[in-house]
Amino acid sequence: MTHFDYPRLGERVFRQKLSNGLEAVVVSKPLHAKSYAFFAVRYGGMDLRFRLGDRWRDTPAGVAHFLEHKLFDTETGSASQLFAQNGASDNAFTSSDMTAYYVECTEKFGENLRTLLSFVSTPYFTRESVDREQGIIAQEIQMVEDDPDWRIYEDLMECLYRASPVRIPVAGSVESIRSITPQVLYDCHRAFYTPSNMVLVCVGGMDPEEVFTLAEDLLPREGGPAADRDYGLEDAAPVRKTSLRRMEVSMPMFLAGYKCPPPAEGEERLRQSIIGDLACDVLFGDSSPLYTRLYEEGAINGSLGGNFDQLPGAAYLYVGGDAKDPRRVFEEIGREAARLGREGIGEDFYRQIRRASYGQMIRSLNSFENIAVSMAESYFQGFDYYRFPEVFASVEKSDVEAFLRENVTAERSAFSLIEPGTE
Repeated sequence: MTHFDYPRLGERVFRQKLSNGLEAVVVSKPLHAKSYAFFAVRYGGMDLRFRLGDRWRDTPAGVAHFLEHKLFDTETGSASQLFAQNGASDNAFTSSDMTAYYVECTEKFGENLRTLLSFVSTPYFTRESVDREQGIIAQEIQMVEDDPDWRIYEDLMECLYRASPVRIPVAGSVESIRSITPQVLYDCHRAFYTPSNMVLVCVGGMDPEEVFTLAEDLLPREGGPAADRDYGLEDAAPVRKTSLRRMEVSMPMFLAGYKCPPPAEGEERLRQSIIGDLACDVLFGDSSPLYTRLYEEGAINGSLGGNFDQLPGAAYLYVGGDAKDPRRVFEEIGREAARLGREGIGEDFYRQIRRASYGQMIRSLNSFENIAVSMAESYFQGFDYYRFPEVFASVEKSDVEAFLRENVTAERSAFSLIEPGTE
């Protein structure tokens, strides 16, 4: 066991690589009554094509999400019932590149951690339970397909990407999940739920040695490498420039996307994330000149917002909201990005945005969930999240200006629009 101190953050972190390859992390919070355990696997909605043994396999869209649902079923009942009996709250989620299971409690942490590790590492599927789950997830998919926010995002991804599975919904489609069988689930669990492809992050006042010992005793002794994956090849240009859909919305909605170069590896990825986030704040944040002007003109209603995302083989900046004239707002965003890239960002404004962004990162450490998610994501991406103060300090105003100049351009852009009406 090794511990690391981060004086700038006032944090102490214990780490141990178990004999089966699992990375186990304890973020020490000795003054807190709550304990939080987060068990994550580097496997998400994008992992549709992988090599198992000596051959490549293509799996239906939605398997990672389906597997997340089904792992809570055990031979003796539901894992959630065991957590409830111990006064714990549990949940899980599947994103494009990660699936995570977590539990929080104020007592019986050891028992709850034991339950978490056991059900995630011990799959149990039957044909009947899989058939039943197909109906439940199909209903979820149909409900979200009627959500304009979800539809406009999926339309944008289909505009931006040709081959990348980022364009495919994490939950799959009603059609794709019909192809999921118990054997498909067992194969994907074997391919990805191997300890060397997972990380355990615990936050609270627990004894690190107890956590590491319990994980060593409960988890499989063998921890082979995770399956190789294929995310397809992409060029810099979007597949198409626009999409239009009509739905029952009160005002037109738009989402503009800008296709950025694929993420770097290691700490440079964190640096690019910081630069991209600052670029969003400078360009269209609610204290930016563009936002203020468009709001005062009545061109936007306060819903304008966006983000910069990095996923395996794909990165993009997106911005959108409600607008009376969405195309005009889209053009204004492009013009403002070009101006900032050409003329530069005002020094005082940049300092203001920089302080606010850094403060937000510091405040996120007040949340056990944010800590656990950030530590897991950074481990999978090859860097130490708690080094963000040092990485943040290396970012210059010129880096943000270059990001806007090179990435928020007409050549890299796509535009998704939903207008009031019916299809």
